Amino acid sequence: MAAGDADGSASIGTSEYFLVSQSTSKTDRTVDVFAQILMDFGAMLAADVYEYRVLEKVNGNTQRNVIGPLRLVGVQAIPVWIPGVYLKDGWEIGVKKISGTDRTIYWSIRAVAVTYLTSGL
Repeated sequence: MAAGDADGSASIGTSEYFLVSQSTSKTDRTVDVFAQILMDFGAMLAADVYEYRVLEKVNGNTQRNVIGPLRLVGVQAIPVWIPGVYLKDGWEIGVKKISGTDRTIYWSIRAVAVTYLTSGL
């Protein structure tokens, strides 16, 4: 198994921003990973509302939200931590501002690529 990190930051506005793609244009990932996701919304102030979600295709079908969308409102004292999620068929993580001011959000995606011991488990 190979491990890797994807770290970054961006000023997030009302157009959904995709963390792994590092763009408002989404490019789904198809590498099987077990990932921990950390997002730091510490720059948010009282009037800010942001939303995040994790998207995934189920068995190559239509992509859907598998986590979220979840809303953050006001000052955020601790980072968002998604402790561990297995992602496989067309996945990505989206963040957008619902209201307030554009803020710089920092993130870290810590992943281990998954390999199978036998075909089909």
